[in-house]
Amino acid sequence: MAPVEKALSLGMSLLSATLAAALFKRVWKQASGQDDAPDADDLGRGWTEILVAATIQGAIFGLVKAAVQRAGAQTFRSRAVESRSKR
Repeated sequence: MAPVEKALSLGMSLLSATLAAALFKRVWKQASGQDDAPDADDLGRGWTEILVAATIQGAIFGLVKAAVQRAGAQTFRSRAVESRSKR
């Protein structure tokens, strides 16, 4: 992987994490009516609530990560094909 691709990949990863965190916060607030999702070490919350929050969070993070990586891969591929065809 070229240095430019590595830098862009890192930037896209940071962007996807930020997007996923904001999306999870919004989904959790709508689903539970609470502003903050429970942490695993929050002893004031039950197992079910913590595991449901973790499941939703994992699904959202996985979805956003896959979508951003896929879009990046397609962009890199299309640019590589364009640059080869210009030669």
